[in-house]
Amino acid sequence: MKKFILSLFAIINVASVFAQSKSDITNGSAEITWLGIDFSQLKFIGPATQYQDAGEITSAALRDKYFPAWNNLVVNEPEKFKVNDAVNRTDVSYAIAITERSNNGLKGNFFSEDANDYSRLSEQNISSIVSNYKYQGKKGIGMMFVVEAMSKGKKEAAIWVTFMNMDTKKMILTHRVTAEAGGFGFRNFWAKTIMNTLKDTRKNLKRW
Repeated sequence: MKKFILSLFAIINVASVFAQSKSDITNGSAEITWLGIDFSQLKFIGPATQYQDAGEITSAALRDKYFPAWNNLVVNEPEKFKVNDAVNRTDVSYAIAITERSNNGLKGNFFSEDANDYSRLSEQNISSIVSNYKYQGKKGIGMMFVVEAMSKGKKEAAIWVTFMNMDTKKMILTHRVTAEAGGFGFRNFWAKTIMNTLKDTRKNLKRW
């Protein structure tokens, strides 16, 4: 009986910790580390052509040129990509090497002609991604975007805004956002979806 009570207390205590972690995200009290943008699930629906500066874009070009470019924009242009505002903080830490390591090792074809690929992931899929990450010794609450798809026809992207406890590799909160693209050139056109997802997070995080 004593063991049962102790086990029950431990379960309740753990649940309380995770509930508090979710509260810490929305009330602005806990430090948050921006981990960058994960492209491991990306499907680009339609051909990546007719962007005036781009020409033909291959899967290798996405991985080697554009994934790093989009991740670096968030770090290098914080006045445009306001991660701190999105989570109601004065400041956030940055550790994009965590997602960069995953992105750099990606292989295969990122392109698709199947419109159903725009909406194929679930919260369980995102939780699995979170649990398999290497957080390189980082502690506390991490935040990343997991890009599900970019649709040329829709001119928008589907992005999962995701928070995790890096100590335990457990997902705390994730929410799917569809964000409008726009701008000149391939890089900037899709970078706009990242900017708009940050704006959506700022507007709606508390109700998620």
